[in-house]
Amino acid sequence: MKENIVRDKSYTFALEIIQAYKALTARNEFVMSKQLLKSGTSIGANIRESEFAESRLDFTHKLRIALKEANETDYWLDLLRASEYLSSDLYNSKQA
Repeated sequence: MKENIVRDKSYTFALEIIQAYKALTARNEFVMSKQLLKSGTSIGANIRESEFAESRLDFTHKLRIALKEANETDYWLDLLRASEYLSSDLYNSKQA
């Protein structure tokens, strides 16, 4: 398969989100951590789906969903940081 930087970065990001989820659940934060896990891993899933889109419109639709999921993930990261469930170091590493 051809190199795809967006696919690769979204996959790496999903792995980082999974690690954050594990850390949060270890601290008994279940609700926001689950939301973060769902939206953070959905980004890459939608990007992967876009690679096999049935049409240009379908391709664009999948990428727009990925963008919405990225925005939602950013919201959960902001909220987790503001509520002090997420350390500044961990938060900053996810914002890059």
